Amino acid sequence: MRETDLYPPLKTYLEAQGYTVKAEIGGCDLMARRDDEPPIVVEMKTSFSLTLVLQGVARQRIFETVYLAVPPLPARGAGRRTKDILRLCRRLGLGLLSVPPEGRVTALLDPGPYAPRRDARKAGRLLREFEERVGDPNLGGAAGVKRMTAYRQDALRCARHLAEAGEARPADIARAIGVARAGTILRDNHYGWFERVTRGVYRLSPRGAREIAALADLVL
Repeated sequence: MRETDLYPPLKTYLEAQGYTVKAEIGGCDLMARRDDEPPIVVEMKTSFSLTLVLQGVARQRIFETVYLAVPPLPARGAGRRTKDILRLCRRLGLGLLSVPPEGRVTALLDPGPYAPRRDARKAGRLLREFEERVGDPNLGGAAGVKRMTAYRQDALRCARHLAEAGEARPADIARAIGVARAGTILRDNHYGWFERVTRGVYRLSPRGAREIAALADLVL
């Protein structure tokens, strides 16, 4: 689609709601008015981009009701991206219109003030991770590497204790190294570092013996 292909369906969509629509008013791609109501401004692009967002934000300095208009996002793999785009527009107070090559324009989001709803549960989880993690073992911005979490640090402590003790019960490990969730870590065996000898008794697996040697210096 060309950007100009978006204009006719947008004009039809707004005129059906009683608006008078005109293109290229100053720097605005589209402006619409209905009676004495405040004007609507629509900025168009053939794909959602930072340039489009910046144009919309610039129009908000002039008028309150600003929409961004783009063709529908590809259906494949677009679900998460669409949610992120809607979240961004909602946070900025911008509306979003989906303009198909054929068919009816759809208002995905109307402009409005943004009142963030905090995710208290996720915030609590992040704060616990911050408090429980020892030191700062990760490099900010690194991609494609395993992160050292507080859980991984506790698993390393359990593995290091078993490397010295040979075999032990979870309760004994918890008392010895102060890791209250030692039993859960050993039973879940998320990293494959542990193996059960008999009921309630664990030892280090061959994989655990290999891998903790490279990681032991990352836990205090």
